[in-house]
Amino acid sequence: MTDQVEPNPEKDPSDWTTGDEPMTGPQKSYLQTLAQEAGEEVPDNLTKAEASERIDALQKTTGRGT
Repeated sequence: MTDQVEPNPEKDPSDWTTGDEPMTGPQKSYLQTLAQEAGEEVPDNLTKAEASERIDALQKTTGRGT
């Protein structure tokens, strides 16, 4: 048997080497859309890693991304 490796294994955002950089424009835009749908507020000064985690949580809340 051969061990199969996923072609794009997901890395935990806290392990990202660029995770402490400011969130990207697309992250901010999508996060604002999700937050509006969920009726939540999102700070503007999130890092890439924090934004990714908030996006994941808000996708579950709104039913998007499933």
